[in-house]
Amino acid sequence: MTDITGEQTLALIQEVLEVFPEKARKERAKHYMLSSPEMESVGKCITSNRKSQPGVMTVRGCAYAGSKGVVFGPIKDMAHISHGPIGCGQYSRAGRRNYYTGYSGVNAFGTLNFTSDFQEKDIVFGGDKKLAKLIEEMETLFPLTKGISVQSECPVGLIGDDIEAVAREAQKKLDKPVVPVRCEGFRGVSQSLGHHIANDVVRDWILSNRDEKEFETTPYDVAIIGDYNIGGDAWASRILLQEIGLRVVAQWSGDGTLVEMENTPKVKLNLVHCYRSMNYISRHMEEKYGIPWMEYNFFGPTKIAESLRKIAALFDEHIQAQTEQVIARYQGQTEAVIAKYRQRLEGKRVLLYLGGLRPRHVIGAYEDLGMEIVGSGYEFAHNDDYDRTLPDLHKSTLLFDDASSFELEEIIKILKPDLIGSGIKEKYIFQKMGFPFRQMHSWDYSGPYHGYDGFAVFARDMDMTLNNPSWTQMTAPWLKTA
Repeated sequence: MTDITGEQTLALIQEVLEVFPEKARKERAKHYMLSSPEMESVGKCITSNRKSQPGVMTVRGCAYAGSKGVVFGPIKDMAHISHGPIGCGQYSRAGRRNYYTGYSGVNAFGTLNFTSDFQEKDIVFGGDKKLAKLIEEMETLFPLTKGISVQSECPVGLIGDDIEAVAREAQKKLDKPVVPVRCEGFRGVSQSLGHHIANDVVRDWILSNRDEKEFETTPYDVAIIGDYNIGGDAWASRILLQEIGLRVVAQWSGDGTLVEMENTPKVKLNLVHCYRSMNYISRHMEEKYGIPWMEYNFFGPTKIAESLRKIAALFDEHIQAQTEQVIARYQGQTEAVIAKYRQRLEGKRVLLYLGGLRPRHVIGAYEDLGMEIVGSGYEFAHNDDYDRTLPDLHKSTLLFDDASSFELEEIIKILKPDLIGSGIKEKYIFQKMGFPFRQMHSWDYSGPYHGYDGFAVFARDMDMTLNNPSWTQMTAPWLKTA
């Protein structure tokens, strides 16, 4: 393990921020801290969920991205209208690798771009009538949609379109849910508010639709909440849960359906994968329906076994016995993966800068392969995300929030990690600098990474990236001599 002292980490932070004017430097320093596993909470040691400073190039997304791109977009049997100019709908269409089963345009609609395509006249005169007409045309062309969501873009919030009135009228005509989502991109400080807005809309417009309808339940009904099936992750999780004897009633929202979401209030336990994006609706179901929830982690064998046992402890001895059998059955496979790859990855240093849950959830998978996390940062976390991260980091590890592109480059120049795990905005910069890089938002076109089978894919990908000989054969373009 790399022996980084607190003094060295503090010096790193000071060096990264020294280029900023004094006022900006003081503000940005609040977004950095040294980890300590003994701490129960970060308290005021780090500032998060604040507006990015003007002039600082943040890599955050917007509220529309949090709602349409994360929560609603993967619901496969709903059509999602991007109400506003065409660009937002096109940029957010099918970009996150939310795998699904079905036929596009027949019973799955996530890969299609439905947009009201705002023009200048719509800004001047309003887009309500255009939206109503669009919904009618969609029903004619795609009658098998189970529902429609209206995802409002920035201009809609500025001109005041009454999307709620349009949705109510359309819902009466079509006799199916038409859901208005006020997720204009300028709202809030990041995509995090979009998650919250989307959760509230699900609560108010969807969740209680089947409260009075019969649904045949079992003592082992669970829902997967906050897994968007990136590269097939939710399928891998579902397999494990079914193997230990549970019945997965719903997936929110990767490869999920509207009916599954409406039936979720009937389950016995909500299993939350992405806490940041779905804790709001989980807390609501706990308060209204008395459904307990817990966060789980299926990255890497250590965390998988730990999570499976925690889940099983909430059920009877039959499920607990099944769980031990499943863990034992995969033991040989896990040992073979570690024996193959750990010798090639042992001691390699990793820096993570991601959104949602990954800056903490993937730590265990790296450590199962003998790798070490030397820094971890979130794009749009809240302080409770950092609280949940502390136990997984070694003492004096760098923990940071909403780093600008400049800051991230400087951190990496100083720490010189062997591997970087971050997003698409950062990928090509660091590859050109000669740093092995994995796009850990969508698994760099690989996956799944969840479950025991996913761990084998994860280990292979890390080895393939780190031990690729091309990194030793290149020099960053701006360092080459003429």
